[in-house]
Amino acid sequence: MKSTSYYPVLMTDRVAETARFYEQHFRFARLFDSDWYVHLQSTEDVSVNLAILDGDHATIPMAGRGARASGVLLNFEVENVDAEYARVQAQGLPVLLELRDEPFGQRHFIVQGPDGVLIDVIKPIPPSEEFLRQYAPGVAV
Repeated sequence: MKSTSYYPVLMTDRVAETARFYEQHFRFARLFDSDWYVHLQSTEDVSVNLAILDGDHATIPMAGRGARASGVLLNFEVENVDAEYARVQAQGLPVLLELRDEPFGQRHFIVQGPDGVLIDVIKPIPPSEEFLRQYAPGVAV
């Protein structure tokens, strides 16, 4: 299978509120807007897309209908994680994991969206020697 696009679709019962959250706090704009589905695209990179879907919509098979996004962690890699951390703090977003460096090669923090989805804002940093050995040969770190 040759994929031509990939983006997550978050099922929620708060479509409008969730879409506004990503527009206001993560620089997305609406490409398609209805009461049951909103397609968002980053205003900074057209290859970054996210969709918000009413989990009760008729297009969802009965086995999945009514489900809500859970167990999902969205990663956004950014150039300046410290500035983004200061920005989300100033906006009053719920920070669940404070800004910190991880030995596996990330400086990051985690906030939560209105639908409960966790959002991990990341700047890659050099990993420790221990974690560096776990990368496949030839992978640029």
